[in-house]
Amino acid sequence: MRTLFTLSLLLSLLAPLSAAAQNMDVLQFDKLMQTLKETKSDSTRALTYAQLAEYYRNWRMDSTLYYGEKALTLSRSINYPSGEAKALSILSHYYFANDDLPKGLELGLTGLNVARKNNLRYDQASLLIRIANVYANLRDFRQALAYYHQAIAVTEGAPDRFFYGAAHWRMGDAFAQMNEVDSAIYYAEKAVDIAQMMGNNFIQQGVVPTLGFAYGKKGYDSLALHYLRSNNYSANLIMRAIFFKDRNQYDSAISCALRAYERGLRSPARQTELASATLLSELYESTDPAKALKYLKIANAARESISGSASVLSAKAIELKQQEQETEIKIAELNFRNLLKIYATLASLLLVLVIALLVYRNYRKTQKANVLLEQQKQEINQALADLKQAQSQLIQSEKMASLGELTAGIAHEIQNPLNFVNNFSEVNKELLAEMQEAINNENFEEARLLSKDIIENQEKINNHGRRADAIVKSMLQHSRISSGKKELTDINVLCDEYLRLAYHGYRAKDKSFNAKFESRLDPTLPKVNVVAQDIGRVVLNLINNAFYAVNEKSKLQASGYEPRVLVTTQNKGDKIEINVEDNGPGIPDSIKEKIFQPFFTTKPTGQGTGLGLSLSYDIVKAHGGELKVEASERGGSTFTIKFSAT
Repeated sequence: MRTLFTLSLLLSLLAPLSAAAQNMDVLQFDKLMQTLKETKSDSTRALTYAQLAEYYRNWRMDSTLYYGEKALTLSRSINYPSGEAKALSILSHYYFANDDLPKGLELGLTGLNVARKNNLRYDQASLLIRIANVYANLRDFRQALAYYHQAIAVTEGAPDRFFYGAAHWRMGDAFAQMNEVDSAIYYAEKAVDIAQMMGNNFIQQGVVPTLGFAYGKKGYDSLALHYLRSNNYSANLIMRAIFFKDRNQYDSAISCALRAYERGLRSPARQTELASATLLSELYESTDPAKALKYLKIANAARESISGSASVLSAKAIELKQQEQETEIKIAELNFRNLLKIYATLASLLLVLVIALLVYRNYRKTQKANVLLEQQKQEINQALADLKQAQSQLIQSEKMASLGELTAGIAHEIQNPLNFVNNFSEVNKELLAEMQEAINNENFEEARLLSKDIIENQEKINNHGRRADAIVKSMLQHSRISSGKKELTDINVLCDEYLRLAYHGYRAKDKSFNAKFESRLDPTLPKVNVVAQDIGRVVLNLINNAFYAVNEKSKLQASGYEPRVLVTTQNKGDKIEINVEDNGPGIPDSIKEKIFQPFFTTKPTGQGTGLGLSLSYDIVKAHGGELKVEASERGGSTFTIKFSAT
């Protein structure tokens, strides 16, 4: 147990591998200093200051602080968000590395707000990872994983893959700290693949301790030693010592731990000193109590310096302060939406009541006078028409409500192609200017090469434009009143699209919400003849309900609970099957027979109309299928849709 705690300290605190792993390229330094001398642009100077601060990090921390503060001051004076976000990111790392966790978290959260407000994806990724590192240092690994997940989502598809790989690396570390070795290996090996594609040795070396630990835990000793002996950085030396200790090879373990401790004494931060001293105290416990006590005192002093209880409480208080203003805005918006839902529900009930009164009045008239029978018949027909129209409007209102919940998801999905369109448009503008200059200089070979680049960029613009157009058309189709016309539909595409949009839409409503979601789609699934709009509405409703269920359970703060939603499709030959599974609180047997009834809901007043599952049930029945709910094997519920594949 103490060895596992030592591992947790090691992987959460030893972010840099060693001084040799930093970007101490003399040519790079000379280039940055030359830029400072020559440039007249304040924004360029701000970025150069930030790059110098990053250049010095973890080996000359005083220079990191000096250049980081210059970058921050200059960026704020000229209202330059990109420079401000980069400066806050490196300063957050500086205070984290110097054991001032509250200050590191405060600057990280401030920088993240700047980056998000100005849509600076690269800076968001940097800040998300550094904020997550603080939480890992506080041993709040679930919160750390949430921020690493956000970093992966922000960098998905980005041209620069460094932070995409770094986020996977740190995810592997976090799972190793939680002793979830399979997940640790998955993310660590994915980080290696990304780093190899980039040719980035820093990430590859950083993942080595995680892989060595994880494979050692699974009993693959030769493979574990292969990684643990691949370098002699502090992290790997301590991991190697733990490996030998677990196998009762104490002399080798002590040798590795002492080498790491000596390196830790030369480091400006105390993380290596803490991890190695803790391990040495354990190793000497049975053979040399005096040395064990010596190193235990050293470890306690370092631990108090890094993450005392006051630091933890202060760091938490800073985060709550940052979230307070956002929470007030969210509450006001939520109250307004709830009020609108209440008004809509009351209007619907009033409409039904009016229609019922009309029908009753017409019925009374038929009893009083047969002479008015024809007139009353016409009035009843008109009332029935009004009822159908009201039903259609009610269905459309429910449909538009679901579309409204998807708005943030749509925005998230459409932002990526729009960013590419904007970026490549700017590049083409510059290339056209260069091509014009080349033509004027009669440099036709260069002009020909530039035109080739412009054509390639234009094709990319067209591709991303078509992607955005497809998303918009899909949502317009969802919002229109259904024509009732069946057409061949790819159910896999429909399920995958709505799963991602629903998740991002839910995240926009509740920033604290995090859940794992996955789609396992049968590639042999044929296209089926259905009303695509209606089936899409059913799938969307079930996915939204699943996210709501796991979010409600997560609010109970059950120990070890991880929200999860799974969407699967299966080809059953003459039938196809769609399953939406969650590990939420589940549906009691006492209400399973009621959940498909109109206006029945378990949600609090104002959060649900009780029409979603009822309308979904009717749509599936109209397609000759069936909709049922069962208890999930993992806890929670599984909704299953079955209908004919022909």
